[in-house]
Amino acid sequence: MTGFGKAVAVFENKKITAEIKSLNSKQLDLSIRLPQCYRASELDFRNHIAKALERGKIDLYIYCEEIDSASEHSINIPVVKSYKQQIEAMAAQLNLPLPTDWYATLLRLPDAIKTDSLAAETSEEEIATVSRVLADAIAALVEFRTQEGNRLHSFFKEKIACIQELLNQVQQYEAERVAKIKGRIEDSLAKLESIEFDHNRFEQEMIFYIEKLDINEEKLRLQNHLDYFLATLENGHGQGKKLGFISQEMGREINTLGSKANQADLQKLVVMMKDHLEQIKEQVLNVM
Repeated sequence: MTGFGKAVAVFENKKITAEIKSLNSKQLDLSIRLPQCYRASELDFRNHIAKALERGKIDLYIYCEEIDSASEHSINIPVVKSYKQQIEAMAAQLNLPLPTDWYATLLRLPDAIKTDSLAAETSEEEIATVSRVLADAIAALVEFRTQEGNRLHSFFKEKIACIQELLNQVQQYEAERVAKIKGRIEDSLAKLESIEFDHNRFEQEMIFYIEKLDINEEKLRLQNHLDYFLATLENGHGQGKKLGFISQEMGREINTLGSKANQADLQKLVVMMKDHLEQIKEQVLNVM
């Protein structure tokens, strides 16, 4: 979802530049900075961006520069006069000192200096040029996103393969795990020399206890989630939220495996699964 795009075009005496960047966000969060002469077209620009980029924290900055100094610059006296009156009123009301350098203070304020050519009415041809520049910047950002997406595609497949390999290793520890649990309980009972117990009832309770520690269902569900993640990954554009949900479900099964493990080697496998899964969760935020 992250990306950056920039495009430049020349219209008559103006150099028009569009820069657009995108960061992760669950929704479309769009911020636009435009010259005043292009404000009337802001809604069209927003619609274009929303349709092309769908999601992300998007910042668009379009600016316009004079190519040469042929245009005339003049002080916007009505605006400067209004600023001066407001500053004097603020100083009187808040008991603040007046500026020692009025020129430096006033001429730095917005619209204190006006450029005749930039202030002229914007033509349809110029707006069309701005739209093309915006489209080129968006295309550059989409290309950036595509390259990032290809990298993430390989990254996810690698991490899912790592979790799959760890899941395949669980089987070799299961028989040993059950035997160790049963032996540990029997050893504890053997130490209680003065206690007699019903061996048939003990076997029944042992079976019930070991069934509670059975992890076959968790293994099966985790396997299904791994397969579903890969299938969703190959299902094309706009699967980011679904991949996030699947990774959450994978985490539930891995956590349950860990809580039921009762065996050091299994616990190590679970820790490594969690490590790979956390890396997936961090990067899945970058997927549309």
